Amino acid sequence: MGWHNGPPSWGEMERVLNGKPRRSGMSLGEPHADGGDSPAWSRKRQPYEPTDEHPLRSTVAYAELHAHSAYSFLDGASTPEELVEEAVRLDLRAVALTDHDGLYGVVRFAEAAKELDMRTVFGAELSLSNTVRTEDPDPPGPHLLVLARGPEGYRRLSRQLAAAHLAGGEKGRP
Repeated sequence: MGWHNGPPSWGEMERVLNGKPRRSGMSLGEPHADGGDSPAWSRKRQPYEPTDEHPLRSTVAYAELHAHSAYSFLDGASTPEELVEEAVRLDLRAVALTDHDGLYGVVRFAEAAKELDMRTVFGAELSLSNTVRTEDPDPPGPHLLVLARGPEGYRRLSRQLAAAHLAGGEKGRP
């Protein structure tokens, strides 16, 4: 183990504690970096590499259209890649990523889905109240689940989310 590993993610810690093998993209050596260990250098996320788990076969066509990743703080626990892996393992036809008030994990989600040939839907669960987010897992007040239909729907949803966050005037209040 090197000196620059940083703390393990919760997902990696869970894998170790349950006796599962490390994810193939997680090396024990130095993290993927473009230089030395000074603050001037950056570290880049490795490309997604699927695990070797075998999928179940289902006779029922099902698509999960409401799933939060770890980017929905206190509400989702899995990384976007782990959501796709589990969807493949369960033989789902498609899976949607619908984090709170944003499209935070869609790039990682799309990369993993492309590698594993999983159909995707992008969306967001919008908070419709003006209340401040508390320590509760689900933000208080009513929500609206919005799913994007195709690239144009994704563009429109992205634009509206950005406008809402800019108009909110405060972090976490779109």
